[in-house]
Amino acid sequence: MTLDNRRRWIALIVLCLGDLMIVLDATIVNVALPSIREDLGFSQTSLAWVVNAYLLTFGGFLLLAGRLGDLYGHRKMFLTGIALFTVASLACGLSTTQGLLVAARAIQGFGGAIVAAVALSLIMTLFTEAGDRAKAMGVFGFVAAGGGTVGVLLGGILTDLLTWHWIFLVNIPVGIAVFALCVVLLPASRGPGSEARLDIGGAITVTGALMLAVYAIVNGNSNGWTSAETLGLLGAAIVLFGIFLALEARVAAPLMPLGLFKHRNLSIANVTAMLSAASMFAMFFFSALYMQLVLGYSPLEVGLAYVPNSVLMAALSLGISAKIVMRFGVKPPIVVGMLFSATSLLLFARAPVDGSYAVDLLPPLMLLALGAGIAFNPMLLAAMGDVEQSEAGLASGVVNTSFMMGGALGLAILASIASRTDNLLSSGEEQLVALNSGYHVAFLVGAIFAVAASTIAGALLRPLPQGAQAHEGHEAIGPPATADAD
Repeated sequence: MTLDNRRRWIALIVLCLGDLMIVLDATIVNVALPSIREDLGFSQTSLAWVVNAYLLTFGGFLLLAGRLGDLYGHRKMFLTGIALFTVASLACGLSTTQGLLVAARAIQGFGGAIVAAVALSLIMTLFTEAGDRAKAMGVFGFVAAGGGTVGVLLGGILTDLLTWHWIFLVNIPVGIAVFALCVVLLPASRGPGSEARLDIGGAITVTGALMLAVYAIVNGNSNGWTSAETLGLLGAAIVLFGIFLALEARVAAPLMPLGLFKHRNLSIANVTAMLSAASMFAMFFFSALYMQLVLGYSPLEVGLAYVPNSVLMAALSLGISAKIVMRFGVKPPIVVGMLFSATSLLLFARAPVDGSYAVDLLPPLMLLALGAGIAFNPMLLAAMGDVEQSEAGLASGVVNTSFMMGGALGLAILASIASRTDNLLSSGEEQLVALNSGYHVAFLVGAIFAVAASTIAGALLRPLPQGAQAHEGHEAIGPPATADAD
């Protein structure tokens, strides 16, 4: 079935709307975290699971989702992902217990992984002419980058005017509309790799390993770092990860072919992505808590506070970043961008209990936007620049997975570190001072992650050939365009 030109562009808008829901749910929840914590009785450390449950299943199943699209058809899997995400959103919105909310968030992450992976392939199928494809990817990239702004604003408005439940319930009518329009607009066709096999064992073992590790870290302070439970969970995580590596070395169609990591830049880009995500997720998670619990901001005020940050990050990632890469290569923007991010977190680490927006919030928010905006695309380019063209999509998917997993593990570590507040409270410290002190330590460790990312990239990344930079730089607008093609 061939879509006429008008229907193709309408289909693109619908695909972007579906992906926007996924992007929103990575940021919209941050503004509502204090309300969720108070309503459902989360502790500060267990609250990280509202974010991590989504990140872990999203990151863990991102590569598998691409293979599902190859095997069963991208249209069919996109519809499946939208349906799964919408139903899980309903469960999140109706949640009255911690367990139900966390479980529903995990299912949301799985549905989101399917949508994010196959939406890109559908765009590549719909737009085969180079000029139209570049325009379509520019639109898709703008939606993905701008979704953060919409998320924090919408999260603030809904939480302030209604309740936190509506940050999830708002997905229901959107999901239904996207599903119905996609049935009409998208062509029914099988993916090019219909003979691909599913590495379900790989996805389950690597996600299970990370979830056990995060759980052990989150509860390390309360259970004791040398307790049988903590060490047992970490040991089980190591065993599961070992099984994952063994599976990947033997299965015919591995989720993450280990041979990819013979490429030096790909390996370094993955480490850098993990460390940068750990620092960035720390900023969003703890700055939202700082604004609400220490400074007394309303959810709407928190949403508005993030707008300049999100706008600058979107502007940089939509074209300026590519121009910087063309001028300086991939290494300098990563090194400098991560140093900007580290400086941002250091500024947050000194924010006082009576801080002001203009002095204590806006400068670090803009510095982080500057750092992340110029560094993320070069990380993708560094990963893909020295692999074969047939492996470029898989390489970008691996880096995106590392980014999500680094964010989840880093957030778990930092949430555990920030829980030192409880010890300060027991020592008689004033509550706001104690809370802020815990956040300061988390921001400081986040800055160390960013410095480590900058140092590793500066010392170990190899410059890409000029031709590779030019070729890749043209296509790296927004998210990687072939995250599920292998």
